[in-house]
Amino acid sequence: MTYINIQYETLNQAIILSAVLVIVSDSYMGMFLPVDISNRITQYMAGKMEFPFINKNELTATFYIFGKDYGVKGQTEILTVNDLAKRAIQQLAKDIRMFYNMPNKMDSNFTRENYVRRSLQISIEFRKDSPYALSEMNKRIAGDPSILSSCFAQHIAYYKQDYFFELFQPFEENQLPSSLKRKLEGRMLLIGFNAKDSKSLPFENTLVPFIQWISNNR
Repeated sequence: MTYINIQYETLNQAIILSAVLVIVSDSYMGMFLPVDISNRITQYMAGKMEFPFINKNELTATFYIFGKDYGVKGQTEILTVNDLAKRAIQQLAKDIRMFYNMPNKMDSNFTRENYVRRSLQISIEFRKDSPYALSEMNKRIAGDPSILSSCFAQHIAYYKQDYFFELFQPFEENQLPSSLKRKLEGRMLLIGFNAKDSKSLPFENTLVPFIQWISNNR
């Protein structure tokens, strides 16, 4: 009986691990506010802007799409996403505390060097994976999750702002505009803002600015 239990637990662990690997590989992180954040990062890395390159009174927002290409299917994958979302928020909170307690890591030149170092890694990977196209490579650099995650955390820490996240369960067809059903139906979404709560936002709900952004960037 013990042997059977061990085998059953091992099978369960394998199923959970498989779900984690599938979801992680099918997830995507980015920022949707300010809407021109990619251009600002590009300008900043080129030395044409200084940190902070987001103003204190501007809304900053980030997102994680889980099941980007294949959707989130079944209770195991939903629970997996819930756990991954929790870990993402915890990591962000840890990064914000680190930047807040070590303000030298938000020095404009120091931050630029880190972004540029990451961009060099991306450029090497990019040239290995595909034919060289400067515009496409710059787009990938400006949208890199590592750079965007640092950007979001750094500006919140710099301005000592509140922040909150909201996790959406798999979207159903009737919850989405027809133009976005193919892109978002069955997906789970985690979005975060540099605000105390949803009532502090100038929108009817937290989905409104994300839907507007993704509709313009399909």
